[in-house]
Amino acid sequence: MSVKLDPRLLTIAEMVRTDGKICDVGTDHALLPCYLYEQGAKNIIASDVNDGPLKSAEATILQYGAQNCVRVMKSDGLRSIPPCDDIIVAGMGGELIARIVTECAFITENTRFILQPMTKAEILRRTLYENGFEILEERTAESSGKTYTVMLVRFSGTKTNISDEFAFFGKNTDEVYRSSVKERLKKLVRSNEALKPLLK
Repeated sequence: MSVKLDPRLLTIAEMVRTDGKICDVGTDHALLPCYLYEQGAKNIIASDVNDGPLKSAEATILQYGAQNCVRVMKSDGLRSIPPCDDIIVAGMGGELIARIVTECAFITENTRFILQPMTKAEILRRTLYENGFEILEERTAESSGKTYTVMLVRFSGTKTNISDEFAFFGKNTDEVYRSSVKERLKKLVRSNEALKPLLK
């Protein structure tokens, strides 16, 4: 029996390197770590801050026979996590993801973050660049009729302020994603006229 992922999780999985140490922050049922195990990953941490998801994760890991390669850890973000190469932080708000990433204590030039914000991607992008991170790539992920972006991020050490346009659209050139952002911008423009040029 192989793990079946929805399009959102599958897009995330496709951006993860399976030959290093991986951590899935906020793992929930640990479906993503088990899928990565099936793809050849040998060193995966499935972490969560709450006991309930961790119990679900343990059950999933046993179900797919991944217990030799996937271990469960309780942690608030990355605070209790040992150094990893690829860190997945997905399915959370942009502000929370930004806090988790900027608090990471083991970043090297080889560290990669795969980030998928459910909300406020523009705040996440601004915070990343203000703290010396850069987005290498973005891909569109769709799930349950909603459109999201998945970011591949690394630490560059160069702190910069980004434009409103880059904050909202990033490096995602997919028209489906950009259209979804513009729909949200139409609502934001009502209280912030400065964003109106982004609708063109």
